[in-house]
This record gives sequence, structure tokens and C-alpha cells, in this order.
Amino acid sequence: MIAKVPANRPKKPWFLVVRNRKQTGYNPWNRFAVKQSSRKKVQVSISEFSKEIYLDNHATTAVDPRVLEAMVPWMLTEYANPGSVTHQAGRRAAGIVEQSKQRMLELLGNPDADLVFTSGATESINLALLGFCLHPRQKRRGVLIGSIDHKAVLDCGKKLGKSGFQVRGIEPTSSGLYDPDLLSESLENDIAMVSLILGNNEIGTLQDMRAIAQRCRSHGVTLHLDATQAVGKIPIDARSIGADLLSFSAHKFYGPRGVGGLLICNPDLRIAPIIVGGGHQNNLRSGTLNTPGIVGMCRALEISIEQLPSELPRIAGLRDRLWSKLQTGILGLKLNGPMWCEQNPKDGSAWNRLPGNLNVEFPKVDGQSLMLKLPNLAVSSGSACTSAEPHPSHVLMGIGLSQDQARCSLRFGIGRFNTEAQIDIATEQILLAYQELLQFVG
Repeated sequence: MIAKVPANRPKKPWFLVVRNRKQTGYNPWNRFAVKQSSRKKVQVSISEFSKEIYLDNHATTAVDPRVLEAMVPWMLTEYANPGSVTHQAGRRAAGIVEQSKQRMLELLGNPDADLVFTSGATESINLALLGFCLHPRQKRRGVLIGSIDHKAVLDCGKKLGKSGFQVRGIEPTSSGLYDPDLLSESLENDIAMVSLILGNNEIGTLQDMRAIAQRCRSHGVTLHLDATQAVGKIPIDARSIGADLLSFSAHKFYGPRGVGGLLICNPDLRIAPIIVGGGHQNNLRSGTLNTPGIVGMCRALEISIEQLPSELPRIAGLRDRLWSKLQTGILGLKLNGPMWCEQNPKDGSAWNRLPGNLNVEFPKVDGQSLMLKLPNLAVSSGSACTSAEPHPSHVLMGIGLSQDQARCSLRFGIGRFNTEAQIDIATEQILLAYQELLQFVG
């Protein structure tokens, strides 16, 4: 149903009325089943969705209510086009866009870099790979990409291959790591770009990007990082990492959908726009800027980084709890991807796996069948961008799993709004469903 704003709305916008966060299975959006019982009162009821437990935070995250609150004025009252600088309203919009940009550069650890606002990580990746490689002055014709990276990168590689580029995949270890020394051996003189994923979206592997960036720099090769799953979830210092380009999307760290960014750390790069029509953003990406989305993305990044010291170990603890309980109840359960380190959670280098990621293989039971037995549990068998494909995960097969093993695997993505109570309920449901299915396979 579409809720109408009451005539006498409270001081806080009606959509920010929240229930007690301490309730079992708190979800920030359960309050959206709204009924107007009178002109002076808004009654908020819990919908059927409250029964669901959302553990698919790699696919997308809920918008944090604090983010929405920051966005609302730029949709309702300050709605001017930031390109309309001939009047004060437009200049105010342009001002908040520039302010958000500078703040995000600081939060990402490189205030001297440039930031191009896009519609999300997929567009950012396209701009990075196609925009850089297809620039008229780009003479090198070799590209190296991670073989278990996101489809956005792999499909850009296919497109570059049709344009005359020699595109090769970089093979990972069984834990999903790319060896910097082996990579160095492939950095020939004709290599224009290396593109790798910083935090794998299926098995959570975190790469040693500083070592990789050093190898690329010594060969004069541009390095692009797909940091979609890492930004806002682990500490990131773009300057010390040493990458030339870094792409990300707001909806992965509790910001709005439809907005993302491409961080350009190397000012000497020449990038051709892939969207033209007005010359916006220094002619790198034309189109009216999404002011509310940019404000929301900035606020989401602020909150995520502020809460990292407490949230990172809390979310990792929930992941450990889920893994431990599943291990206890299922004989032969296998972890896909790297084990996690138990070091100082404030030190980003201490983590070799995304804190909220768990990817496991359920022996003898098909993952899709298991999901069908869990109607109130939101999990996935892999990337949301490949969920419509019938093939098993290229990531799991890329680290050595067979097709059958890949099809028996599920991915859990734990996030900010998950609780211990939810993890315990989810575990009970999974164990019960697994045992029921196991009876049919013997």
C-alpha cells in the first residue's frame, strides 16, 4: 500500500517513526506498514515482512534511517538542479554536492583525489575499464582481470576483447587470493590495466592490495579496484593502498540505491566518458546529479566509518556464531573461502575475509532446494547479478569446487541490523530444513 502523509504530521517525518531497536529481530523498515487512524495520530503496525530474517546484505542493505533523514530536505524543499547555478537554490544544491564530495574523499583517505558520481558500482566499473582502455591515447592493448571477480568486470573484459584487447584472467588460490608475485610475472610491457576485486562478493576474500599495487606501479600499469563490498565495511585508506581507480556503490553500506562513485587517485589518467550529453563532472559523466542520493551516500559512509570500531567485530561475531552453530548441527559442513583472522579488529590488515561473509557447502543437499525450504530467510546462492543464471557460481568453481559442490553452497551476508536472536532463529530453521531434505537423499 502507499502511505499518505497525515495532515498533522509529527515533528519527525512520519516515515522515521521507529519501534524499539531492542525487540527480537529488529528490522529498520518493519515500520512501513502505516495506517492513518485519525488526523492527529499515525498508527504503525508490523507487516508480514517482520517474520523475515534478512541475511543477504552482500546483495543490498537497508537504508539507514539516519541516511534517509539527511536526504529528505534535498527531495522535498531543496530540490533544485545543482547544474542550475544561475539562482540561489541551484547554487545551494551545487554546494552540498561539492561538500559531500570533499567529505567522502576525506573518509576514503585521499582528499587530493577526484570523485565521479555515478548510478552505482556497475557504471563505475564500466567507466573505469572502458573509459580508460578505450581512450584514444591508450596504446597498450593488454588487460588482466580477476577470474573470480564480479560479472560487471568480467563482462567489461569481454567487451574489451571484442574491441581488440588481449584480456586474460588471473587465477586465484583455493581461498580466493591473488598472488602478487604470480601477478608480477604477467605484467608485460603491453598491459594497460589490472582490475581486481578488493572484497569478493561471494566468498568474502580480502586481497593484499598494497603488494599488488606496488607490482603494478613498478611496471607502469594502471590498477582498478572493485571495492563495492569493502567500502564502509572495512577500514580503507585509498592513498596508502596505492590503486589508481576505485569503484563502489552506496547501497552496499546502508545508503540509497542508484548512486555510487569512481575514485580517481591518479590525476594523470585519461578517461573517456561512456555517458555523454552536457559535459558534467569535468566531462567524465554527463547527466543531472542525484543530489539526494549523493547526500545520502556521504552520510552513509560517515556512519559506517564512525561505527567500524564497534560494528566490525560485532558483525564478525555474528558470523562466527552462525558458522559455529551450523558446524555443530551438520556433519561435514564445509567453509568456502578463507578462514578469518582473530587479530586486532581496528587494524584493516588483520582481516582476510569480509566480517559479515559466510559461504558454506551443505553436504548432499542442493542449495536452491534448501532455500525453498526457508521462505522466511533471505539468503542467496551467489551474486544477485547472476541469480537468474542456471549455471553454478563461477567464483566457487574458480577456487576449485565441482559443479555439484557449488550447487550445494549458500552465501550468508550479515549486516548492521542483524541480531544474535535472528542468527539463532535462522540457524534453527536451516538445521531443520537440512535434516528434512537429507531424508530424501539418504
